Amino acid sequence: MESSKPVQAVKNVVENAAGKVADALAPDAPGAPGSAPPSLEEPTTPHDPLPPKKEQGAPETRTPTGAKTGAPTTANGQQGAYLTTANGARLRDTDHSLKAGPRGPILLQDHHFREKITHFDHERIPERVVHARGAGAHGVFTGYGTAEGVTRAGFLAKGKETPVFVRFSTVLGSRGSADTVRDTRGFATKFYTDEGTFDLVANNIPVFFIQDAIKFPDVIHAGKPHPDREIPQAQSAHDTFWDFVSLHTEAQHHTIWNMSDRGIPRSYRTMEGFGVHTFRLVNAAGETALVKFHWKPKLGVHSLTWEEAQMLGGLDPDFHRRDLYDAIEAGAYPEWELGIQVFPDTPEETFAGIDLLDPTKIVPEELAPVQPIGRLVLNRTPTNFFAEVEQVAFHVGHLPPGIDVTNDPLMQGRLFSYVDTQLTRLGGPNFTQIPINRPHAPVNDMLRDGFHQHAVHAGVAPYRPNSLDGGNPFPAGDAEHAFVDVPVTVTEAPKIRANPASFEDHYSQTRLFWLSMSPVEKEHIIRAYTFELAKCYHQAIRERQLQCLANIDPLLCAEVATGLGLPAPEPTVPLAEVTPSPALSQVGREWPGDGRMVGIVVDANSDLDGVGEVQRAVFSAGMVPLLIAAHGGTVGHLPVQRTFATARSVEFDAILLAGAPAPAPDALPARDAKAGAADPVTVDPRVLLLVEECWRHAKAIGAWGAGVDVLRQTGVAGSPGVVTADSGPETLDAVHRLMALHRVWERFPATVA
Repeated sequence: MESSKPVQAVKNVVENAAGKVADALAPDAPGAPGSAPPSLEEPTTPHDPLPPKKEQGAPETRTPTGAKTGAPTTANGQQGAYLTTANGARLRDTDHSLKAGPRGPILLQDHHFREKITHFDHERIPERVVHARGAGAHGVFTGYGTAEGVTRAGFLAKGKETPVFVRFSTVLGSRGSADTVRDTRGFATKFYTDEGTFDLVANNIPVFFIQDAIKFPDVIHAGKPHPDREIPQAQSAHDTFWDFVSLHTEAQHHTIWNMSDRGIPRSYRTMEGFGVHTFRLVNAAGETALVKFHWKPKLGVHSLTWEEAQMLGGLDPDFHRRDLYDAIEAGAYPEWELGIQVFPDTPEETFAGIDLLDPTKIVPEELAPVQPIGRLVLNRTPTNFFAEVEQVAFHVGHLPPGIDVTNDPLMQGRLFSYVDTQLTRLGGPNFTQIPINRPHAPVNDMLRDGFHQHAVHAGVAPYRPNSLDGGNPFPAGDAEHAFVDVPVTVTEAPKIRANPASFEDHYSQTRLFWLSMSPVEKEHIIRAYTFELAKCYHQAIRERQLQCLANIDPLLCAEVATGLGLPAPEPTVPLAEVTPSPALSQVGREWPGDGRMVGIVVDANSDLDGVGEVQRAVFSAGMVPLLIAAHGGTVGHLPVQRTFATARSVEFDAILLAGAPAPAPDALPARDAKAGAADPVTVDPRVLLLVEECWRHAKAIGAWGAGVDVLRQTGVAGSPGVVTADSGPETLDAVHRLMALHRVWERFPATVA
């Protein structure tokens, strides 16, 4: 088909401006993210903004009082070929904040950084720009006393209990998006200590996409839905995300974590948390150490399969929120240990050759073990979701005495960004007075007035020094547990927009992560890259990301390239020699089953007394039994929690079959699509589907009595993780042992080592 004139005009603009051929896809194929295909290499020849896409329109250009101006609609868009400030001053660099030397702190003088971050912080009202989709709960943190040698923070003292509020979240999606999308998760904890509030604003991935906070608007703009169509929602499987990370290769380490099973956690309760940055601790003697914070879940790290995540997006987009609140309601309180990796506070701020100020790097636990310092238990759900979960405001700079920041350039920018964000999102400077944010320590801050002022301040002299209020408030010293700004020496250096040389290594730790994965986890990473890149419209972006994968590992690149139908490029950098870190893998350990859901299929012919025994045993093991039957109400004397019409495999961690129910009256394709085709079967087809899906998702399956016949009909009998026994309790015992491993991965042998 001959190209239309508008499309041909767009092609001409790009070919003239960038000197590259058009994308391999047909130019009239719908769904292109921009008005012209991208080049394989980063464009470097300046040219004016590309024209709008042919289907795009814009409001007429009129004055505020309605008069026509005669200007084209593009006059309201970007102008000129060069990057500028909001006032039109051309910029040399937007990737590096202005620092006191390559390793120094960010300077308040950096007007471009402040303008860029301030504008970004105020892009959305009223929901958060990032982490909009979240759920929160109250709990208590108990210190072990093991951190007293490195920090004077009182809440870590042995036996000290501190109230907390935790908010879990996804990063990219809006408030109405699904819980189970592939994304990074937030794990933000507000400790209401009696020395001031401590906000540990963590993620479930220990590294971040960028090394300098000035790039934060860029990576989020790239990950968010395309601005013209507001799709795709809450996902990274699109051109702008992969365009950014393939050009900005410091993002590759975070990206491979996202493409692993870590990107789709089974539950907030089975999710690790990481402070990402390196913090500086100071003890009672004034000695300092550098640390990284880790949250370790009691139930182990556990993820959804990709198919489960997709199913839940439609079946139950609130799955993680529901799981959290149901577990707390059931008394299966989510629990984590807080731990720290401790490093000497040397002038170089490195450990084992790893730059501790680089937020795209980890220190493997084999080199610096995580030392437990406290225990977190979540035991209360919110009373009002808006008042608590939505209005809670975290800030990296909310620190108690004994914990301080470092010169990590991402952390330095967050110190500015979080307060600035709350000013717009929560309507003014008094957001700390909202009940969920109020400190549990006395406040005498000399801050006055402003929107939403809840305090009624007495006195006439909110300044220091004063005599009219008797000198109050007075400065505190060490004896009064004042906050400590650690007096770190800032080396004399030029003002410069640059990074230290160690920040230029973008592939060695990405390769470390890949080589640390088990074979089945590698299969999942290959599948995730293949799926996401296949969703990109432009082949040039796929080819560019394949080059990044080649620099990580040739096998990874070759397998993804095969799935995309593209040749695998050769590495352009030497492959790093690394030692795998077993701690990075989710596979190979056993974990408790607290709060797990066990589905039990029953009918009137089942051994109901045996089912009752199984129910009691499941409760005794800290899990939740859910009876699944053809109808609601009861089967015999046992209440039914789920029906064949309402149950789906993703809700359960394991399935027990106590019977082989015949097709129920509603097992009709016209009434329930899960009933499938109208072929005659002796077992309800929805039960067969339930078993088949659990088998595909590598879950444990057990049967006794007539339930064994269901295994035969589905063809799964005798496969790994499918057990039978003479009684219900014996079957449960075997299944429970399998559940401790989270999945039965040996059911599906991997093709990569």
